[in-house]
Amino acid sequence: MGFFDKLKEKFKKKDKSIETYDSGLKESREAFTNRLNKLAKKYSKINEEYFEEIEEILISADCGVTFTMNIMEELAHQAKKDKIESPEEINELLFSILFSTYLKDEEEVNNNDLSFDHKPEIILICGVNGVGKTTTIAKLAHLYIEMGKKVLLIAADTFRAGAKEQLTYWSEKINADIVSGKENGDPASVVFDGLEKAKNNDYDLIIIDTAGRLQNKVNLMKELEKMGKVIEKANFTLDESFLIIDATNGQNGILQAKAFKEILPLSGIILTKMDGTSKGGIILAIKNELDIPVRFIGLGEKMDDLEVFDLSKYIHGLIENE
Repeated sequence: MGFFDKLKEKFKKKDKSIETYDSGLKESREAFTNRLNKLAKKYSKINEEYFEEIEEILISADCGVTFTMNIMEELAHQAKKDKIESPEEINELLFSILFSTYLKDEEEVNNNDLSFDHKPEIILICGVNGVGKTTTIAKLAHLYIEMGKKVLLIAADTFRAGAKEQLTYWSEKINADIVSGKENGDPASVVFDGLEKAKNNDYDLIIIDTAGRLQNKVNLMKELEKMGKVIEKANFTLDESFLIIDATNGQNGILQAKAFKEILPLSGIILTKMDGTSKGGIILAIKNELDIPVRFIGLGEKMDDLEVFDLSKYIHGLIENE
C-alpha cells in the first residue's frame, strides 16, 4: 500500500474535523495536488521538463524558493537512485520528501493542543493588523469553552482603534469574560488588571491580545517585555506565545514571522484563512525557514473552523478526491 493509499485508509471513516480539513483545503488542493496529477497524465515518462514543471508548482504553492530547490535536488537524487521513471511514482515520492521533516516528529506535530496541566494556562497573541487576529482569538477561546474550559480574554491591544470594542463583541458572543482598558493606555496595566481578576475566578485559560506594530519594533518589544514582567510578578506563567499569520499573504507572512521572532520567543503559529488561499505550501515554508510549529489552522469563517493542526489531516486535505 502506497503513501496516499495508507493515508486514505486511515481516514476512511470521516469525522467533523477531517471534513473541515478536506473542505478548507480545496483551493490549495486544486493548485497543488490536482496540478501534479494533471502533469502526470501529460507524460508517459519523467524527463527534465517534468521536473521543471514540478518546481514551478511548488514555488507557486508558496513553498519558498530555497526549500523548493532543496526538495527538487533530493527528488532528482532519489529518483535516479531508485530508477523511478513513472510520473505517478515521482508524485508520491515528492509527497514523502515534502513531509519527511514533519513525519519524523509526527507525534509532536499532532499533539499541539494545550496541556492544561496547571491553571490558568496563559497565551500571548501577536500579529499585524489585518491577519484576523481578533476573530481568531475569539475562535481559539470558543474552541476551549466548548471543551468546558473557563476562559478570560485580556484586551491589551490598546493602540488599534476599535480593537477593544471588537474583542468585547466577540466575548459576549462566545460567553467569555474580558478585561480591557482605555484606548492608547498602557497595555501592561490592562494585563495587570486582568491577572488580578484571574486570581479569584479559577480560570483555565487566559488569552492576551497584544498590539502588532512592527513599524515600531523597539516600542513593541518594550511593551511585551513589560507584560512578561507583570505576569511573572503576579506569580503566573506565560505558557505560549502565538503569532497569527494570514495564509493568503504567503511569503510576506514569513517575513512578518521573522520580524516577530526577533522580539519574542514564539512557541507556535496560528495560520488563518487557509480556506481562501491556493498557497498550501506556506506550512512547509514556515517549518523550513522558521522552525516554529503551526499549532492551529483556520479553515473557514465559522466559529468552529479553527482546528488544532494535524499533519495527517492536512496531507489528506491536499489529496482528497484524488
